[in-house]
Amino acid sequence: MRFLLAGVCGLVLVTEATAQVDYSRADRLLSWNTSRLVSGDSVRPQWYPDGNRFWYRNKTATGAEYVVVDPVRGSRSLLFDNARLAAAMTVARDTAYDPSRLPFASFKFGNDGQNEREIEFTASRKKFVCDIAGYRCVVSDTLPSEVLFVLSPDKKWEAFIAKHNVWVRPRNGKDSTQLTTDGVEYWGYGLTMPRPSDLVRPVLRRPTIRWSPDSKKLAVWRQDERRVEQMHYISMTPQRPKLYSQPYALPGDSVVPVPTLHLIDVITKTNVEVRQSPVPTQLNTTGSARDSVWNEASDKVYLAALSRGSKRAWLTAVDAATGSQTIVASDSMATYAEWSPPTDPQTWYTSRDGQDIFWWSERDGWAHFYRYGADGKVKNRLTEGPWFASAIQYVDEVAKQVYFTARGREAGQFWYYAKLYRVNYDGTGLVLLTPEDAHHDVEFSPSGKYIVDSYSRIETAPVTVLRSPLDGHVIRTLETADISRLKEIGWQPGRVFTAKARDGVTDLYGVIYLPPGLDSTKKYPVINNIYPGPQVGSVGGWSFKSGGEAFALAQLGFVVLQIDHLGTPMRSKAFHDNYYGNFTDNGLPDHVAVIKQLGARYRFLDVDRVGIFGHSGGGFASADAMFRYPDFFKVAVSSSGNHDNRSYNIYWSEKYQGLMTRDTLRKTDNYESSANGTYAKNLKGKLFLMTGDMDDNVHPAMTVQVADALIKANKSFDFLVLPNRAHSLNEPYVIRRRWDYFVEHLAGKRPPENFEIVRPTEPWASAPVP
Repeated sequence: MRFLLAGVCGLVLVTEATAQVDYSRADRLLSWNTSRLVSGDSVRPQWYPDGNRFWYRNKTATGAEYVVVDPVRGSRSLLFDNARLAAAMTVARDTAYDPSRLPFASFKFGNDGQNEREIEFTASRKKFVCDIAGYRCVVSDTLPSEVLFVLSPDKKWEAFIAKHNVWVRPRNGKDSTQLTTDGVEYWGYGLTMPRPSDLVRPVLRRPTIRWSPDSKKLAVWRQDERRVEQMHYISMTPQRPKLYSQPYALPGDSVVPVPTLHLIDVITKTNVEVRQSPVPTQLNTTGSARDSVWNEASDKVYLAALSRGSKRAWLTAVDAATGSQTIVASDSMATYAEWSPPTDPQTWYTSRDGQDIFWWSERDGWAHFYRYGADGKVKNRLTEGPWFASAIQYVDEVAKQVYFTARGREAGQFWYYAKLYRVNYDGTGLVLLTPEDAHHDVEFSPSGKYIVDSYSRIETAPVTVLRSPLDGHVIRTLETADISRLKEIGWQPGRVFTAKARDGVTDLYGVIYLPPGLDSTKKYPVINNIYPGPQVGSVGGWSFKSGGEAFALAQLGFVVLQIDHLGTPMRSKAFHDNYYGNFTDNGLPDHVAVIKQLGARYRFLDVDRVGIFGHSGGGFASADAMFRYPDFFKVAVSSSGNHDNRSYNIYWSEKYQGLMTRDTLRKTDNYESSANGTYAKNLKGKLFLMTGDMDDNVHPAMTVQVADALIKANKSFDFLVLPNRAHSLNEPYVIRRRWDYFVEHLAGKRPPENFEIVRPTEPWASAPVP
């Protein structure tokens, strides 16, 4: 008996030690760790006033360097000597600084960008001003954040919001002028009232104010929420729990927020309110490819609008003096119209003289660009065919050419990779400028003479080059990402696959992540990582991925799948509309069909042990999977799910499910059949629900309602409420609990006791340039 007991104890110790090692490997592959093991992968150009030169922060194996590129001279060099700058900072602050890990990600040149010998930045809660020619630094107290103030183009004035009203003041001056007096709670200028999560963890918010080019007028967004019903939240960590509330319109509400725009003359204080008919539920003043809200003459404003339910989208030209309006482009759809694809917000463009307007539309069943005149009539279309035009990147108004990205046009190349094209105003002369079969993330220089292009694939690290817009030829390579340190810890890329949709005809694409040292003669449990959209798919972006939870779970012995199903974007309009008005579809029929196909293709997939997890919409879909496919999905972890969209915001719910219609005789509506609680009685497997109690995006009540339905159905499940958490829940404790649940209930193993995931806090670790 003693020998048997010792053997059992020894086996337990070995099992626990193995689990600890597996979790440690998984931890290393979370994105906040892997991002530090890749260098040269992130080039975000910061342009000099001349519109050609730029600098960027380049990650290195030991930290970061700051690089300046002069395309005209053909030079690339270090902007400053890290060691000398660190020494100057050390002297000024009497604190040691590591040259390879300078404690700032961005900076400004002195004198509003004009003095290139001097840089200004914040570090150690102090403001540094450093001469990078003589390497001397001066330290002072940090000034108030500039987030609160909107600087005029002539750099003489700052506009800001105080007590719900608009004020201006001379730059960095003390004498302020109040421009409006009628702003009140829930109908203030430039800002809505703070959300509950903003109050629990205060953040600074930038007001929605746009200066005219002549620095004499302001376009100020305003939203009337005074009569909108409120949602309530209770923070339960204080000794006396605290109530928070916010206006939150739900599907079917008769009173919803009403956005307007005010055009204010800074000198005369004239205030022109722009009210539209029909009344929009959303206004957009930031979605143009160029900052073309104001025209060049400062006498006209352009703004995009959406009707309730997103049935109609339009672009309006507004006379700044009178507020009179002309619709210059529009769309209407039986399902929903959009002014841009959700993945590419830069879509509409107005020329400086207002005579040419470029508008994105899916009116013929595919996403394409159309050219309108100032009279609102279509001049011509720019693009056509069975492919997806994405975003306008630059318009050359002299050569009359439009540069844009698109997907799916090139035969034999992967559909989802964005590529850069050029086309003439009249729709002729379409040219591909980025031939590599990869996803291209491009940015034009302000001069329009150069393109910074970072291209990659799911499995191939980024290469960043400088291109010519004339023919796309590569002028020089800026950076080639180094992933050697990533490979040293056992990283292997996800693999892109294709399979057929539920109809057996339509091609779907996804990514599969395999366990290390895979033995094809064994069976591995499968985890489906889902986000149903419709605004984005489960894969998310199709560029290079160095890490994330899919990689981590694969280290724990699971095959992990991400599938972009019918109903996700960047395909045809019919593809995207697939389950309009039927939320409960969630793409799940495609996921079941694809997993079965992959099980037949790869015998190492154990399709009798399939788990699923997702967050937000993915939380909705993962619980839905357990209720509607209870014999297929065995384990689910569902976090922050919008389980009943009658309790979710009107903008998303009414767009994709339609306006609410009530059946008074049956006492139901067109949303009830898509509520997870309706099907909770079908649960057979293991379900873990999570929510933050201060989630002011997806209210925790929706998760509680599912719990209530499960209790009424006498079903066992697990439930975690995270105190004082808002929507994200992307934190170590939540990740570890998710791993534990799958390891225990899907893999049938014992997870290590209270394994601790630690998120890096070093400011240099992976901080991108804002």
